[in-house]
Amino acid sequence: MGFLLTIFNTMSLIPVIPFGLVYFLAVRWGKDRKQAVKLAMDVTTLFLLFSVSALFNNTFQSRFGFYLILLVLLIAVGLIGSAQTRWKGKVDVRRLVRVVWRLAFVAMSFCYVVFTFFGLITYIIRVMYA
Repeated sequence: MGFLLTIFNTMSLIPVIPFGLVYFLAVRWGKDRKQAVKLAMDVTTLFLLFSVSALFNNTFQSRFGFYLILLVLLIAVGLIGSAQTRWKGKVDVRRLVRVVWRLAFVAMSFCYVVFTFFGLITYIIRVMYA
């Protein structure tokens, strides 16, 4: 069990690894590149969720990062579900979850880069003036 936790933590620290691994395996198993990218995005979003929440907590000295991300995801589900209802008259739950999950991938990828850069800068400043 400890080995699996170590693998999960490593994948969460560097979410490019699961993206590349899933993409490579999907292409190898016969999926076309577009499907492989979508599958890799879906899997990597889980690792980004934990990674970005930890980076948020470290950056802002908080314990609210995970809950903030879940809150934003729930708000996105509500807004997109409402728009879907107004537009088509019903909610396609599968499509709604897929859209929110992939938007979360894009948003959390951006946040991962920003928080990592910000963390490195603050670490360098802390070391220089310590």
